[in-house]
Amino acid sequence: MSDLTHLSQLSPFELKDELIKLAKSKSDRMMLNAGRGNPNFLATLPRKAFFQLGLFATSESELTFSYMHAGIGGMPRISGIEDRFERFLSEYTHSEGIDFLRKAHSYVRDQLGLSASDYLHELVEGILGVNYPEPPRALQISEQIIKQYLMREMVGGKVAAADVDVFPVEGGTAAMTYIFDSLKKNCLIKEGDKVAIGMPVFTPYIEIPQLDAYGLQEVYINADPTLDWQYPDQELEKLRDPDVKVFFCINPSNPPSVKLSEQGLAKIADIVQHDRQDLIILTDDVYGTFADNFRSLFAVCPFNTLLVYSYSKYFGATGWRLGATALHTENVLDKALKAMPDEIKDRLNKRYASITTDVPHLSFINRLVADSRTVALNHTAGLSTPQQVQMVLFSLLGLMDEDDAYKKALKSVIRRRKATLFDALGVTATENENSVDYYTLLDLEDIAKKLYGKDFAQWLLTKFQPNELLFKIADETGIVLLPGHGFGTQTPSGRVSLANLNEFEYAKIGRMLRALADKLYQEWQGEHIN
Repeated sequence: MSDLTHLSQLSPFELKDELIKLAKSKSDRMMLNAGRGNPNFLATLPRKAFFQLGLFATSESELTFSYMHAGIGGMPRISGIEDRFERFLSEYTHSEGIDFLRKAHSYVRDQLGLSASDYLHELVEGILGVNYPEPPRALQISEQIIKQYLMREMVGGKVAAADVDVFPVEGGTAAMTYIFDSLKKNCLIKEGDKVAIGMPVFTPYIEIPQLDAYGLQEVYINADPTLDWQYPDQELEKLRDPDVKVFFCINPSNPPSVKLSEQGLAKIADIVQHDRQDLIILTDDVYGTFADNFRSLFAVCPFNTLLVYSYSKYFGATGWRLGATALHTENVLDKALKAMPDEIKDRLNKRYASITTDVPHLSFINRLVADSRTVALNHTAGLSTPQQVQMVLFSLLGLMDEDDAYKKALKSVIRRRKATLFDALGVTATENENSVDYYTLLDLEDIAKKLYGKDFAQWLLTKFQPNELLFKIADETGIVLLPGHGFGTQTPSGRVSLANLNEFEYAKIGRMLRALADKLYQEWQGEHIN
């Protein structure tokens, strides 16, 4: 292998391209990319419902201009839409997705107490994509359904959906982009401010605060692998520093894939309640739906927390680009805006004057919407309406699945894959009640120690730098792992996604890694045993 020092500054997601090239360099084997977080499973039922709904919506459109040339439709009409929908369901009763649409219609009307006609009309117009999103932040009925889903899955019903505002966006990464931009534009963060980051973390979240646009000082809140990747109390104590403006974390974590314990949640809530009522918390909870009994920081600090959720992993929808930002109607951001000095208020009044005559009462989440379209294009803001419709159908799957059959099936899939990987590797996987297992970290030092002892592990780390060892794995086995160091882990490790390969492939990865370990052990023996 060539010198790798020139690659040392690359993020794991850029480094993976180099690892893939190396893993593909030999034609007599198959590459196994275990670093990719994109799941190979997806929710089929709400997709079938989406396409069936599209057929109904198209027929509704054709009713309006039925006198004209075939192929031209018009705006669907709300009058009589429920009766026509019932006839459609009866006509295609044996088609996949129809029963889901029928149950969803009943659930929205009877369980959520929403207007069934308004729901149908919104979804029909939405799936056709015939209007700009109106309101721009979220379609009215869609927002009610999305809020119900988020409060059930992320908060356990501890916060009423009526007390929450939601902004559907183009995935969780778009949410983070918009949030940091609006925090800066509204002077809620400024250059030199401290941002605390729960480590290890999704690498771009380390890189964003460092950009020239923000210039923030990073304070790392380090999880401890010996405490099952929880944050020690002394690390969380860093949040008491009043110079720390934002606490930024992924829960469950990436890559350890562990949720915050109840003790950790209580500790953060105590710090906020007694010392840091002004702290802004930004939590990315994309993996929360894979956890048992999950609770977001939004559940314990609703006044302080911006909740970001993406539908990408749980529903297998990375290409759909579906995410949401949720904020309590009474929150620390709006309070801070009201307390701004007059000079800053005057500046912000000018910024938002074109969209409202009452800027002081313009909430942060609506500023977020406006800023996402450079304010002047606020009237064309918002996630595309077909995307919002698919998001609604995904949400309804979660809400209507009272036995959590879909969730249990996915958990079973990824946990079987983990067991298969570690069984083939020949080591015992570390388990704890807060494990989520969407990813797993292969601690290279710990594995070497378990297989062949402490002396061999020390030799291995002396002979290879962590990234160099990952390149050797790619070169000799065709397996691609992402470097844990790039996510902020303190130990040499490789991230394995348990979502994107099949069970037999994880068995193959385990066997090949074990074979490479055996080969290196023989090399060590040759050097040390005479």
